[in-house]
Amino acid sequence: MTTVLIVVICAVFGVAALLTVWRIIVGPSILDRAVASDVLLTLLICALGAEMAINHHTRTLPVLLIVAAVGVFGSVSIARFVARRDGAER
Repeated sequence: MTTVLIVVICAVFGVAALLTVWRIIVGPSILDRAVASDVLLTLLICALGAEMAINHHTRTLPVLLIVAAVGVFGSVSIARFVARRDGAER
């Protein structure tokens, strides 16, 4: 039962990651790509959390926190960049 659950979890995360990478490549605007990169980081965080829950450990918690911080700082920097660009066009 546990093996089937692990395979299903990996399949769902894999399909979601592939669709997100497709949106990063094809996305028509910079904001679409930014949102897709945030989703990809969120998927990575969820996959790390699932791996910790399945294997009953917390060794990858520092990596999880660093990835979360990178996601927040990246989102803020992209939002500031887009806000400046929109202000210059007006």
